[in-house]
Amino acid sequence: MPIITFPDGCRQIYDRSVSLMEIANDIMGRKASNFYVAAIVNNVLVDIEKIIKEDSEIRFITIKDKLALNLIRYSCMQLLAYSVKKIWPESKVATGCITENGFYYDFDVNRSLTFQDIEMIERKMKELSKKKYKIIKKQVERNLVNKLYKKNKEYYKIEEINDKFKKIDNFFLYYHENNVDFYGPQVSNIKFCQFFNLLNISGAYWKRKKSNKMLQRIYGTAWTSEKELKMHLCYLKELEDRDHRKIAKELGFFHFQKNSPGMVFWHSFGWIIFRELETFIRSKLTSHKYQEVKSPLLMDKILWEKSGHLDNYFENIFTTMSENKIYCIKPMNCPGHIQIFNIGTKSYKDLPVRMAEFGLCHRNETSGSLHGLMRVRSFTQDDGHIFCTVDQIRTEINDCIKIIYEVYHLFGFKNIQVKLSTRPKKRIGTDFMWDQAELNLSAALKENNIKFQLQVGEGAFYGPKIEFSFFDNLKRIWQCGTIQLDFYLPERLQALYIDENNEKKPVVMIHRAILGSMERFIGILIEEYKGKFPTWISPIQVAIINVNKIHTNYVTQLSKRMLELGIRVKADLRNESISFKIRYYTSKCVPYILICGDKEVANNTVSIRTRTGKNINNLNYKFFIEKIKKEIYNRSFFQLEE
Repeated sequence: MPIITFPDGCRQIYDRSVSLMEIANDIMGRKASNFYVAAIVNNVLVDIEKIIKEDSEIRFITIKDKLALNLIRYSCMQLLAYSVKKIWPESKVATGCITENGFYYDFDVNRSLTFQDIEMIERKMKELSKKKYKIIKKQVERNLVNKLYKKNKEYYKIEEINDKFKKIDNFFLYYHENNVDFYGPQVSNIKFCQFFNLLNISGAYWKRKKSNKMLQRIYGTAWTSEKELKMHLCYLKELEDRDHRKIAKELGFFHFQKNSPGMVFWHSFGWIIFRELETFIRSKLTSHKYQEVKSPLLMDKILWEKSGHLDNYFENIFTTMSENKIYCIKPMNCPGHIQIFNIGTKSYKDLPVRMAEFGLCHRNETSGSLHGLMRVRSFTQDDGHIFCTVDQIRTEINDCIKIIYEVYHLFGFKNIQVKLSTRPKKRIGTDFMWDQAELNLSAALKENNIKFQLQVGEGAFYGPKIEFSFFDNLKRIWQCGTIQLDFYLPERLQALYIDENNEKKPVVMIHRAILGSMERFIGILIEEYKGKFPTWISPIQVAIINVNKIHTNYVTQLSKRMLELGIRVKADLRNESISFKIRYYTSKCVPYILICGDKEVANNTVSIRTRTGKNINNLNYKFFIEKIKKEIYNRSFFQLEE
């Protein structure tokens, strides 16, 4: 006799096993099926058809509850599969998954699906959802499930069951009319699946193996209300508008080619951004007393074997051969920096040694994972390594934290998330050494009044680490900065110093990155600013345009003056209308457009149109130059608009 306890403390006793829907009907009557889609039973989310056989605590979930989303998305997954089978009966259904904002399903269809096909599938899904059919849940023995899928020639499903669910003897199947699937839990009626859209399509290897057949993956999104759906579609539109690949193409920053996958072809304007970013980081390195170095791109395979990287990263390392020797194209900079440190004997008095490099690295990422600047095969790390004693760790960590925050704040990233990853079960070193390392990292964070999350057991086997992530305008989180302690690599590669007792000891090595990959960080900035960079990093900082030919000399002299002062200026003397030129340079995201006509020439002034649309008339040109020089020097945001 199960005793059912509700959130308000009320109880209901049944003399038999009972379904959640029956309990719901006892509470609300037949209207329950219009409101309840699931329940939390003993802290577990289940569908509304679950049978209760023992005492349970139950909270019903309505369609408006966020917890209903997963059930709706599982049902939409099967609705998608059902619709594809309706349109192409010979197609095969592979595997699917719900995601943070929706779902996807992989199909084997004897045609290359187009966006027109996607629209047709979506129409079929909406047509089926309007039928308001019940989704029936049945418990079926394993052998019967295999027979059912074999009869329907769904061989991917049979393989998935045998691979992923070896120990399960009984399956819960969900029936959408005559369509069967086992993903769930699901809602009780397809009428709850009204607010969805199919988004796009891509290729996906079966089981993620290149040796298997390429399937077609259809992505969709599903929500509990039309308002939520529209909000998400607006968010996706904003993501599309901010896509760094699209903006970079419009502004001529860079491009990629098939004959050099994952390698960036930087154009002049994009390279200006890269170099300005590099110059800025270099200024920080100087003020924080780093030695800038340069390590070779190629190093003998033997070095990477000694460091342990070849064993752990072999699949990601490019290699080449010369004179019967195998060389690795460096995937990271740390072994090279240790070679530089090891030249000459180091005393404890020489420490810390802070070494930095804009190191060009290569990693053999899979072609399917490449994504513009966000995931490349060739990238530049703003890498830093500090060689110090155990006693110096706290001071050096404090300094690393300071520089990371200085850089992120300059770009407007104020919402920063910090995580501290501690010792894993499998590790090297003594407990005392780990105690000291973790204590130093956590103490440094506390000294700087930084709130952080503990990631217990998530550190590397050679040392704990701090991860710095920031949120952008769209609330996406980007993990860029890291501070990592390493007791392992210095010992393996004999990075030693002479201590106070004249004994050789391995140094502690601090790996630190601020931006991480320069390329990726530029991609983030493009999307954050939508191509409208702060003036100091903009490829063209000022465009000067003439009203007609008689103003040509004034524009020429003004642009010459600015060029001499290091301002990136473009003088446009084309025989085009003022409105055309303003539209052109606004579309190119130039911070300041200077207009020179009769009044401006007569008064030694300029009229300014900012890219945000603000007009400033007849401003003394010397005053403007001083303002923009200060803005560039301070790397600040648009002082003329304050």
